[in-house]
Amino acid sequence: MSNQTKHQRADSDFAFEAVPQKARKGFWPMFFIMLGFTFFSASMSVGAQLGNGLDLTGFILAILLGGVILGAYTGVLGYIGSESGISLDLLEQTSFGSKGSYIASAMISFTQIGWFGVGIAMFANPAAEVLGINPMILAIIAGICMTSSAYFGIKGMEIVSYVSVPLIAVLGVYSMVTASAAGGGLQAIFAKSAGGISLFTGIGMVVGSFVSGGTATPNFTRFAKRNKTAIITTVIAFFIGNTLMFAFGAVGGAFTGKDDIFYVMMAQGLTVPALIVLGANIWTTADNGLYTTGLGLSNITKFRKKPMVLLSGVLGTLCSFWLYNNFVGWLSFLNATLPPVGAIIMFDFFTRRNKYLPEHAMEVDEVVNWGAVIGIIGGALVGNFVPWGIASINAMVVACLCYWAYSKIAKK
Repeated sequence: MSNQTKHQRADSDFAFEAVPQKARKGFWPMFFIMLGFTFFSASMSVGAQLGNGLDLTGFILAILLGGVILGAYTGVLGYIGSESGISLDLLEQTSFGSKGSYIASAMISFTQIGWFGVGIAMFANPAAEVLGINPMILAIIAGICMTSSAYFGIKGMEIVSYVSVPLIAVLGVYSMVTASAAGGGLQAIFAKSAGGISLFTGIGMVVGSFVSGGTATPNFTRFAKRNKTAIITTVIAFFIGNTLMFAFGAVGGAFTGKDDIFYVMMAQGLTVPALIVLGANIWTTADNGLYTTGLGLSNITKFRKKPMVLLSGVLGTLCSFWLYNNFVGWLSFLNATLPPVGAIIMFDFFTRRNKYLPEHAMEVDEVVNWGAVIGIIGGALVGNFVPWGIASINAMVVACLCYWAYSKIAKK
């Protein structure tokens, strides 16, 4: 550890302080929040690729095995968030240093505001076709709604999830079952698979589909009343949420040639339910991403979270179509770069657990923990450029090894 003077965390915003026990939430609020977080239309495109590249057995195995890895990653981060009661960015300050955390916060904020903008365009473009409205008008309306729920914090996201999650689940499952029956059943649908991907590749796609978003899990589970609640709701939500999104995408790809349940429902004559599912599906994830962006920018700028949420919402909305057309490839690059952040937090938490106790939650020992910074760089390089294995797993392993090796050398 560095011998530099301890730096007190300076931020008066409630979101950047340890969450008091009286403000914490029980099982069902946390479950709906986390389940809504995983309901995202972009995951359906992964499901369509899995459905086109695997048979039914391979599809199920990829979802189960990939889900175990993703659930373990988010479950551990969920536990850390609940145990410490602090946000991802304050966890980063302990792991990366008061200034070193800016790197991790910037990466995550950049990614989440990108996905927020992409999500708005994913809603506005098809909805505009159906309604005959200028897509920019719909983008502005969607941006205002999604920014509003993020602005009001965990309570706003909880309300949106309570309304949206049942609608998405019921309408989506009904549509998928109906489409499967019309297509001769799941076995017949998957029999059309081109068989272009291996099971190992499919597992990697499942993990990679939401591992970057899953890194932000502590931002939400810090509100869980018990550690057990944080772990169970996170793991179950990621299993159910991702499984439904993959299934919707796979059936949609086979039934209509497109990868969104929206188009399946449109083909079934369910125009209004299709619009509701599309909007709700994107909203439940976009506001979580914007909330995470606000926290990250607040860590960097030291401005309060709410103004940063508003600023991010305006930028994401105005740039939504540009982001959709130009940014998806870059976001894929960042998706393989973010897992090292979560891995280093986990490694540091279990090796220096006392630093994360509530009584020490507002103190930082270092300005920059260079082992953590080197870990991010090394993990990101391996995750993006090593062609074998599962990119996110490779990145996390290398990040932890770099961090561990640096800490050993620094002690000599």
